[in-house]
Amino acid sequence: MKLAVVGATGMVGNVMLKVLEERNFPITELLLVASERSVGKQILYKGENYTVIGMQDAVNLRPDIALFSAGGNTSLEWAPKFAEVGTTVIDNSSAWRMNPNHKLIVPEINAQELTANDKIIANPNCSTIQLVMALAPLHKKYTIKRLVVSTYQSITGTGVKAVQQLENEYANKKGEMAYHYPIHKNAIPHCDVFEANGYTKEEMKLVNEPRKILNDASLAITATAVRIPVVGGHSESVNVAFVNDFNEGDVRKLLSETPGVTVQDNTDTNTYPMPIYAEGKNDVFVGRIRRDESQPNTLNMWIVADNLRKGAATNAVQIAEYIVAENLI
Repeated sequence: MKLAVVGATGMVGNVMLKVLEERNFPITELLLVASERSVGKQILYKGENYTVIGMQDAVNLRPDIALFSAGGNTSLEWAPKFAEVGTTVIDNSSAWRMNPNHKLIVPEINAQELTANDKIIANPNCSTIQLVMALAPLHKKYTIKRLVVSTYQSITGTGVKAVQQLENEYANKKGEMAYHYPIHKNAIPHCDVFEANGYTKEEMKLVNEPRKILNDASLAITATAVRIPVVGGHSESVNVAFVNDFNEGDVRKLLSETPGVTVQDNTDTNTYPMPIYAEGKNDVFVGRIRRDESQPNTLNMWIVADNLRKGAATNAVQIAEYIVAENLI
């Protein structure tokens, strides 16, 4: 098993290596790949130093699987070149997600769609993954009609530059700004770029990607995405209207029995998900499960996950595990 991590020097690439090690993914040859400016850097994996190589060198070595986390433009240029030499690419950017010729995969939900012919597989947006992990079993049982999502997103979703901005602001130091405004003691309702309809690109990902993953184009979804000064993970306030009525106890039971989901929901003990406790964990945490009393068949819940883990690296590694287990490479 020759595996490449493309974007190995970035935040998600770093977490991918941690997840690969923790899950003891079967690797006989590891290629750490990055842009030209990072070529020659040393990265430690399982006690051994690896030298970062460039993109063309990695293509020439024909890895079996390439985990991409190097941005959309890089993926559009290089993923097809890897695919041409027989590599299965699992891409963490938005480049291929809504392309009808490529699968958008959360393994617990729709891995069975994959075949050996899928040489470029899209990893969904971090906010989407945690959302659909909680919604998929509920949609199957009660049928979702409409969804309202408000996100409270970690600065780690922006990258190292944003983490540095927050640290500088904590220390009252001037430095490079990842955002238009200070993030310390602030909430910025602006994740990614604004589109012509007034929504951000991040908000439209939350509209479009769940429809593709849940295979239901009829889902009515609206979203507001907000950046907050948190590093542990993304949080989402979700209001979901169903076609069929539900029992809150049944909802809790169904979610608690869903692989990859942990229910934390006890108001007597102030138990509910929080990003400070989700950080470094692979599960999606769900709590504050309660009926919306303003209209029928409608549920409120709070969903939290480490956006660098299940929202990115862990999901990608799980896809790789699936295609290996099913002998799809």
